[in-house]
Amino acid sequence: MKSLPPLPALRAFEAVARLGSVVRAADELHVTHGAISQQLRALEAHLGIALLSRQGRRLKVTEDGRVYALRLRMALADIADATDAMLSLPRPDELVVAVLPSFGAHWLVRRLPKFRAAHPGLKLTLRAGLELVDFDVDRVDVAIRMGPGGWEGASQKELFRDELIAVASPHFNGGRLPRTPAEILTAPLVRTVESWAPWLAAVGLPNAVLSGPVFNDSSLIIEALRQCQGVTLTRRSLAHDLIHSGELVQLSDVATRYANPYWLVWPLRSNGTAKLQAFADWLAAEVAAYLLAVEGTTGSPLAS
Repeated sequence: MKSLPPLPALRAFEAVARLGSVVRAADELHVTHGAISQQLRALEAHLGIALLSRQGRRLKVTEDGRVYALRLRMALADIADATDAMLSLPRPDELVVAVLPSFGAHWLVRRLPKFRAAHPGLKLTLRAGLELVDFDVDRVDVAIRMGPGGWEGASQKELFRDELIAVASPHFNGGRLPRTPAEILTAPLVRTVESWAPWLAAVGLPNAVLSGPVFNDSSLIIEALRQCQGVTLTRRSLAHDLIHSGELVQLSDVATRYANPYWLVWPLRSNGTAKLQAFADWLAAEVAAYLLAVEGTTGSPLAS
């Protein structure tokens, strides 16, 4: 490392070689023309090699200089990428949480004021998205995912298993709500991409033909229900608080287990950090309270 020339000299030469002009290089680097010329002379003296040939007031990059500039360009790009990655890492007083949009909107967000009140010095950022975050690339401390688990290169803890229930707005059809499975299936349906097969099998109608629009996000379904556009089958975690507030009504006691549980997942770099522990402890308490509320409402534990 002792042979490394000063970084300003390297940046000056790379800019001149790329732009073909001391003036343009000076403008890009926000320094004077004289400063660029001084850096170029210092670099050539350090290397003992002519990088530029001077023809009057014009500069031409030598062949050795051309190869050196190309390698410098790649090295400086690597330094910039490494610096961006370092600067993008969450700070000790910042917690970045990735979450599914539907779960974030209808379960997590309404509970967050208690977490913020308990940890006022922690800056909280939610990143909602359907894509699976890459902890090696994305600026995320922890994620709430739904899936089979077993993600490589990450720590994970199962939160709870969900179930599917039939719901509608209490104002749907003028308040004359469908209650039996047959009535539910003959009502206007709004559907997600989730399979109805387990629920249909549980109500004894495995061959029922479904119709109605299909949305790829549960938040869109909830909004359609609020507008009394139909009935749907959705995850209890998304509907529970809305049922409790009277915005939605559970139409049938039939509930079927959802295929994949929710997980708390975090990168290895987050292990042992105070902010992760604070969030994990708070979330565990909220999940326990939610499951207890579900059991009190339904009279039985959430599907497990």
